[in-house]
Amino acid sequence: MSRLLFVLLAASAAFAADDPWTKVKELKSGTEMRIYKKDTAQPVLAKSDDVTADNVLVVVKNQQIAIAKDLIDRIDARPNKGSRVTTESKSKPTDPDPNPGFPGRGPSVPGTSTSSNVGIGSKPDFELIYKRSKK
Repeated sequence: MSRLLFVLLAASAAFAADDPWTKVKELKSGTEMRIYKKDTAQPVLAKSDDVTADNVLVVVKNQQIAIAKDLIDRIDARPNKGSRVTTESKSKPTDPDPNPGFPGRGPSVPGTSTSSNVGIGSKPDFELIYKRSKK
């Protein structure tokens, strides 16, 4: 019983000591990011390229730059959740016209009415990925 308790405590300590930089490493290339540097008010808007243990390589206006981990206060990223375009198609049967109206038009037959709709949604909000720990 005491061994099981020890294993559970060790496992919970390992999860508690989880490095927040691993979330940054898991980002896919091309993810939109806002990087807040130390002592600057405006974030750097960029797309992720690669992440190392000490740097984030990002693309800003078709130029690749490296930002040192020590200079970063916070990183927000926009999740990639598929397409923002939604399509909808509806079809319903229509009844034949009981009053054909024009002579020689032929018999009235049932038909189908179809409508289509395309919508473009907004981008998802940025989510906090990394925040430098205060030491």
